[in-house]
Amino acid sequence: MKSCGEFERERSELDSLLKSGIFNRAPNLALVLSYVCSKYFDHKANEIKEYNIAVEALDRPPEFDPRADAIVRVEAHRLRKRLKDFYRAEGADRTIQIEIPRGQYAPRFLILGDAPAVSIVSEEIAPLPVAADTLPATPVPTQDIPAAPAIPAAPAIRTEGPRLLQRRWLVLAAVLLLCTALPMVRLHGGHTAPLASSLDRLAIKPSETIRIACGLESGDYVDQSNNTWSSDTFFSGGTAIHENVRSIRGTRDPGLYIRRREGAFRYDIPLKPGVYELRLHFAETVYGPDSAGGGGESSRVFAVAINGHTALSQFDIVADREAAAADIRVFKDVSPSSDGQLHLQFMPLSNMPIVSGIEISPGVPGRMRPIRMVARDRGYTDKQGRYWEPDRYAIGGQLNVRNEVVAGATDPDLYRSERFGNLFYIVPVAEGRYRVRLYFAETWFGPGNGGRGPGTGSRIFDILCNGVAVRRDFDIYKEARGSNRALTLEIPNVTPNHQGKIVISMPPSQNYTCINAIEILDESR
Repeated sequence: MKSCGEFERERSELDSLLKSGIFNRAPNLALVLSYVCSKYFDHKANEIKEYNIAVEALDRPPEFDPRADAIVRVEAHRLRKRLKDFYRAEGADRTIQIEIPRGQYAPRFLILGDAPAVSIVSEEIAPLPVAADTLPATPVPTQDIPAAPAIPAAPAIRTEGPRLLQRRWLVLAAVLLLCTALPMVRLHGGHTAPLASSLDRLAIKPSETIRIACGLESGDYVDQSNNTWSSDTFFSGGTAIHENVRSIRGTRDPGLYIRRREGAFRYDIPLKPGVYELRLHFAETVYGPDSAGGGGESSRVFAVAINGHTALSQFDIVADREAAAADIRVFKDVSPSSDGQLHLQFMPLSNMPIVSGIEISPGVPGRMRPIRMVARDRGYTDKQGRYWEPDRYAIGGQLNVRNEVVAGATDPDLYRSERFGNLFYIVPVAEGRYRVRLYFAETWFGPGNGGRGPGTGSRIFDILCNGVAVRRDFDIYKEARGSNRALTLEIPNVTPNHQGKIVISMPPSQNYTCINAIEILDESR
């Protein structure tokens, strides 16, 4: 049983902590700490439950459901981290320290010398993402984010960065998002300043592609196309997270998306002068109907800036794609800034930003490079020397190798395999206007294929592009005037949807849909 003097010392430590200013930008943390400590002082620690904290401390309605709303778990995680950071730094000389042990919400007051408080509250990997406490959890208008004031650029080495730098960037993110700025401009910075010798050594050549597996702390990741992704580098701020998830939909490389960098962070990537294409890879594995954090749309919303200009203003991965699915955003005409670096900033609005991969490829001014995909599990170089990447972005169906020789094709080998089933493709592209080419050949039905069906009418399906019907009751055999004959369907003047995707859906009517290859060409100029 504690004496009155001991309780007074503990109350004094709580009051001192609340007045220290560490919760000035995180009022929810102060509410949670005050509530759990008041219950503790009233000898009612048994009433410190997730539901009670939500309703009595955070003003949630009586119908609050902890299974659908993770606010208490998120705030408790943030509170543990805030206390740990405080007692490691300015509060290191305190004779009493407060902690919230993992797995419970009741506080513990540690008299100096009783136990190492820091080790008890240590959490290397957060069970849930940290909610934003440096910015209001309300959307901001689409705007350019002004260039950062004179803050030293992150060194071009792999580093987590000191805690002070992380805090500095958190404050900077709040200032940047709340500032009024000039209207949106093209993502194209100057590149006339010479690179420092260290950056010049690390910068990629215009003919190369750089791939960063964000959150991968060591080694490399080799994807299904045999591309090598380096471990995380050129960042400052944030935390590397590795999660064990059952599956990531819509990708041949789920291993890339089970890791991420999370927090308020930035990347400063040295580049040679030139024009590049940028791809940012995301996957929401925490929030969603079947995910650990529950929720869904609006659970995680953040902004991304490229060289100080807004690229994604209120980005919500679940709304953009869906939970537990690979989501890619593409940007063309990207160049390094005047200091020879590409600056990417990830800023929180509702819960912390994440990114799983950064891919920077040589670009073409004004246009996105052609997308060419063949229905194979390996890439293919055609007779004109053009590379067709292996089938990707597909939802539904399966690949099948064909041996029939296709007539009427410049490159018959392009038709040596197919994807068949109930198909749709979600292809990420940059803003622009595109021509879509779909390559078909009927190599199963028809008199020339062992008499399997009459040919005409044996395979019928619709073709829709971004929800608009392009062809109804499409019949490959009929259109090509026979089996084993090449057929190309062109869809001009296609613009991406609001999620930056070209969605090609082919629902079957009679037997399965099939396709051999897809080509997407930027015709913006």
